[in-house]
Amino acid sequence: MNPNLGLAVDLAHGIGGRDDLPLPLSHALTGAAVAVVVSFVAAGLLWRTPRRPGDTAGRPLPPRLQSALDGPVIRWGLRLLGLAAAVFAAVAAVLGRNDALNPVPGFVYVFLWVGLVPASLLFGPVWRLLNPLRTVHLLLARLTRTPPDRGLWRCPDWLGYWPAAAGLLAFTWLELVWPHSTDLASLRLWFAAYAAVQLLGALAFGNRWFDRADAFEVYSTLIGRLAPLGRRGDGRLVLRGPFSGLDGMKPVAGITATVSVMLGSTAFDSLASAPWWIGYTQTVPLPGLLTGTLGLVGMALLAAALLSGGALLAGVIGGRSRAGLPSAFAPSVIPVATGYLIAHYFSLFLFEGQRTLILASDPLGTGANLFGTAERGVEFSVVSPETIALVQVGAVVAGHVVGVVAAHDRAIRLFAARRAVLTQLPLLVLMVAYTVGGLALLFAT
Repeated sequence: MNPNLGLAVDLAHGIGGRDDLPLPLSHALTGAAVAVVVSFVAAGLLWRTPRRPGDTAGRPLPPRLQSALDGPVIRWGLRLLGLAAAVFAAVAAVLGRNDALNPVPGFVYVFLWVGLVPASLLFGPVWRLLNPLRTVHLLLARLTRTPPDRGLWRCPDWLGYWPAAAGLLAFTWLELVWPHSTDLASLRLWFAAYAAVQLLGALAFGNRWFDRADAFEVYSTLIGRLAPLGRRGDGRLVLRGPFSGLDGMKPVAGITATVSVMLGSTAFDSLASAPWWIGYTQTVPLPGLLTGTLGLVGMALLAAALLSGGALLAGVIGGRSRAGLPSAFAPSVIPVATGYLIAHYFSLFLFEGQRTLILASDPLGTGANLFGTAERGVEFSVVSPETIALVQVGAVVAGHVVGVVAAHDRAIRLFAARRAVLTQLPLLVLMVAYTVGGLALLFAT
């Protein structure tokens, strides 16, 4: 085994410090704020009437290509791939050694949590096709003679994305707050409970339960709205821009909570590594577990409060009912959260992804070399510190620019033309606050 693999790395708390970033923080913050303001002004000048609805936009793929992508060979191939990967990880979690050389924490925190971001950005909601729980549910439905599509009852509309928001919060709590997040016993217990809840929900309400309640599937689907490959309302696969994908989303209960957990949990990951936060947690007369839990929940609530406040104030300026406005503008926060996820986890994915692939060759700690990678070491030279810094700042700024333009497009649909630009002023302030706060946390750790 390569001696480099003996280094214990904290997978559950993202990338390390930013003291070596070659870009000054003041330059990054100024450039980010200017970029968001310029995007707002440009959006206001470029179009003042709604564009083509997102669920009808896009260039259709050739019929043969769509038939192949929707055909049973690819779909069942991906199903079996997802199931095989889950079985491999489960065997390593149950039979492998509970030490730093077990690849399971890397499978969970690097490939599943972080890897879904670039995969979904490129190909759309990939976890829907890979999700092993969908395959297990299909088998259970046939065994219990339960209709897999309908289940036993109709899923109530008010439930919306609330189960997914709760699932994301529970997972990020495990990742960021629970002190034994890489312990195999903790991972086994969490995923066993999660699988049981998901499978019972799917048996009760049908496989549409996964669309709204599976935290990882919703996570992948929301990010996949930015992908160039999407599906229109009529079922056609199309090539489209990110704004069409976001515009095609309908307001659904719990969507504000879900995107707020996505953004707030990543912000808390940076906050938890900041020296002043570490010093604060060591001085307050509260258990560390409670302090971390309050911090995580607090950041998610702060993200939700900022979004809701900006949307409601826009409603006041626009002179229309404020009911449902936070949900209507929630899609514009998806690119913001995605940009921050890329910035925060980019180097972790590159380096810890390599390490996980190396460890996967010997999942049980028996000296095996299943994939021929056991003797390799992590190549830290694959990317320079300058490139990491540019990707981090670029991802945050790009995410916020896309968010501003998406909010503009939604505003001109919801408000009268003469007030549409004015209604975006609170949203502009919100985006600038997200940008400055995100970069400040990124550089503070």
